[in-house]
Amino acid sequence: MNTFSLVVWLHVFAGIIWIGILYYFNFVQVPAVAAATADSDGPGPAAISKYVAPRALAWFRYGALATWITGAGALNYVGGFTTHMFFTEGVTTIGIGAWLGTIMLLNVWGLIWPNQKKLLGIKEATDAEKATAKKVAFMASRTNTLLSIPMLMCMVGHGHGLPF
Repeated sequence: MNTFSLVVWLHVFAGIIWIGILYYFNFVQVPAVAAATADSDGPGPAAISKYVAPRALAWFRYGALATWITGAGALNYVGGFTTHMFFTEGVTTIGIGAWLGTIMLLNVWGLIWPNQKKLLGIKEATDAEKATAKKVAFMASRTNTLLSIPMLMCMVGHGHGLPF
């Protein structure tokens, strides 16, 4: 296996972890916590918030970081990082995907994680701050879910010779 193949393999593996957990949060955990909160006879959302969410968020954050780093490394093999990230030779499919991934990474580390720390009690916050944090984290997570679709299409499209 050559270096490029290894970098791409690691990029895809890290991306599966990141996007898989993103989808888990949006399609499984958020509805499950809502249902657990509404169930007056059930155990409540504490188990998810205390045991599952912090571990899942760690994998989520570092999966995002590993995906971006390996993606940047892979760009070096397909014409150079700056060529695709800054469109020095025209807009490219992989460049659009790289920018979408970069926006998503910034959402993870700049919006989702700081606000989730407040919601999980890792960082102290008032009830008003928690309410705001919940909205911001929710919107950033849903934005990433929406951005993941064209980002994945660009990733696949590049590998299949999609021009532009």
